[in-house]
Amino acid sequence: MATAPALQKPPAVVTDAPAAQPKKGFRKYWHLYAAISPFYLLFLCFGLVPVGFSLYLSFHRWDGLGSMEWAGLSQYQYLLSDSDFWASIGNTLIIWALATFPMIFLAMVTAVLLNSAVRFKSVYRLAYFLPNVTSVVAVAIIFGSVFSTNFGLVNALLHAVGLDQVAWLNTPWGIKVAIATLMTWQWTGYNAIIFLAGLQTIPGELYEAARVDGAGPVQTFFRITLPLLRPTLLFVLVVSTVTGLQSFTEAQVLLQNTSNDSTFSGGPGHAGRTMVLYFFQQTFDNNDFGYGAAVAWGIFLVVVIFSIINWRLVRRRGED
Repeated sequence: MATAPALQKPPAVVTDAPAAQPKKGFRKYWHLYAAISPFYLLFLCFGLVPVGFSLYLSFHRWDGLGSMEWAGLSQYQYLLSDSDFWASIGNTLIIWALATFPMIFLAMVTAVLLNSAVRFKSVYRLAYFLPNVTSVVAVAIIFGSVFSTNFGLVNALLHAVGLDQVAWLNTPWGIKVAIATLMTWQWTGYNAIIFLAGLQTIPGELYEAARVDGAGPVQTFFRITLPLLRPTLLFVLVVSTVTGLQSFTEAQVLLQNTSNDSTFSGGPGHAGRTMVLYFFQQTFDNNDFGYGAAVAWGIFLVVVIFSIINWRLVRRRGED
């Protein structure tokens, strides 16, 4: 009897080795995180840690050498009733207003002129931007000579036209005008470049259509240029508020030799003592680091409040 042949076992299927699981998260991009880590490490060491320590310090009394003494909210309670701090806020706001609004007007006019068809526009743009990259200390020394009572250029011009000389750096309003003029000169060119960038985003077809409809330069500016330039204006106003309310170098260099009261007194009658100058006076002249930290946080709050106010005002006018 014939037997059936034995069934052979099918050959084993050779499969490839299991594919490696793709790396996820940090392991996949660790080299990218390592590339950007220096910025965050520096920001942590010189940004977040000092800010956190200043907040902690504002609740203590400390002269910089001895042990800290817990003060609670007493530093902030005294800050709210400190007439010198409120006076420094008033000085800062007046100087900011005297500097910011003329600066924005001059910057916008300059940007419009630069945006027109003139030769050597790149040279003019560089020239207007140079004040912003020039040393503020050097410029403040020069402005101190310009506004000098006896030998200043401004008083020489006043005398040439038959007007009386003004003790610019010895009178309250003279001090504020001198500081504001320095700040206007420093930031006009920078903001003109910002406005110029905004102007170049406006389509030229709008101006051509306006000219066809018979609109003049003034109507074109207020009906086309200014409304479309409002986001840029908002940016310039907020940045000018932040920088203007933190002014320090201008007043310090201009007025450091005009009073024997303190290095950071802000000139005769403390007329030029800004908020930041008052912070330096409390911290380094009086060696009261705890109260100085509370003043710094008060300055931060004032800057935030006025920045929000300016932002809301400009934005609301744009929506009307």
